[in-house]
Amino acid sequence: MLANAFVFFPKMKTRNSALRVLCAVLCAPLCLTALAAAPAETIPLAPPDLNRPAPLMRALADRRSIRDFDPAPLSKQELSDLLWAANGINRPDGRRTAPTARNKQDIDLYVLHPDAAYLHDASAPALKLVATGDLRPLAAGAQSAVANAPVILLLVSDFERFGNSPEFNKQRWAALDAGNVSQNICLFAAAAGLATVPRTTQLADRLKSALKLRPAQQPLLNHPVGHPKKAPAN
Repeated sequence: MLANAFVFFPKMKTRNSALRVLCAVLCAPLCLTALAAAPAETIPLAPPDLNRPAPLMRALADRRSIRDFDPAPLSKQELSDLLWAANGINRPDGRRTAPTARNKQDIDLYVLHPDAAYLHDASAPALKLVATGDLRPLAAGAQSAVANAPVILLLVSDFERFGNSPEFNKQRWAALDAGNVSQNICLFAAAAGLATVPRTTQLADRLKSALKLRPAQQPLLNHPVGHPKKAPAN
């Protein structure tokens, strides 16, 4: 193929010139493919569907910890509703669906996709790119099977938002606040027919490094979320 380059580029004065042109032609489609596949800097989210038929008592009855996931991605509406239910803004004053100690809103949600990690911006609402690459295995830790979930929600508490409170209080408040968000995720998943499980197993230090978290930002737990894996047909 390289030898034929001189047939198509007869006016080239040197063999190297022809090779450079040929390489440029061959590599151009690869470069365009890479650009097309680059993760988006911002992913707008849809407004929450407040008319979902989801009785609370039915959701409580259906709540399960499920660790087997269909790898198919969630729809945009499913992901938008999930994040709003978890810790979205539900009042004009900016308060959230999940209560937090002293309304410090210390819990941030990081959404780990197969190709990138995003920070949930509840006020936009949107996802903001913070890292490229698949960080789901870091959240899965030793339980590698849950990395098959199409998304993993990482709950991170920012202790700085508690101000000068004693460290012991910060730790208790952060655990309580993460638990409130976790329960919202569990109940929404049950109501929407999704699978999830709250987990503390994770490679926290490596996640902090990959997400460029500050020392005060502590990953507390994570939720893989997806559609339940279908049982094989008999």
